[in-house]
Amino acid sequence: MNLILASTSVYRAALLRKLELDFITAAPEVNEQRLENEPPETMVERLSLEKARTVSKQSTGLIIGSDQCATHAGNVIGKPGSYDNAFQQLSSFSGQSVTFLTGLCLLNTRTDNVQSIVEPFIVHFRQLSEQTIENYLNKEKPYDCAGSFKSEGLGICLFSSMQGEDPNSLVGLPLIKLVTFLKNEGIALP
Repeated sequence: MNLILASTSVYRAALLRKLELDFITAAPEVNEQRLENEPPETMVERLSLEKARTVSKQSTGLIIGSDQCATHAGNVIGKPGSYDNAFQQLSSFSGQSVTFLTGLCLLNTRTDNVQSIVEPFIVHFRQLSEQTIENYLNKEKPYDCAGSFKSEGLGICLFSSMQGEDPNSLVGLPLIKLVTFLKNEGIALP
């Protein structure tokens, strides 16, 4: 059975390669806009399923959909897109916590079976000086990452601690839950 990652994210693809399974990627054409008054948990779960369903219109097999958002002080945080926005985000996180919510869906197109979860992961930030933030942004340029950091790189230096079941969920794909979902579908893994 084909394994399809409904994502063009290089980060998610790199994570999935850790499982040493053959897979292909497909770009899901989904409007990722948050619905009015939609809780962040509901949004990431809805979008992960929509991504899988959209790809299922062109491909069959086991389709992995995933979506992620970050929240801080009750607000959803997006990708910064620029140095200035990233600097502002990281400054606001100094000495505080950010919760990442990652939606994961595995859709079996043959049976229409759907397995879905929302995986929370909390990052606690150190007190960050302006110089620390500036040095980090100039070295790593994480402008395409929610929260303005790459935990798999130098971003780890910004944290005082992390809290959650699977650090891979912070990057965008909860592998521990995905392995369970795949085993439920009969995929042999070590």
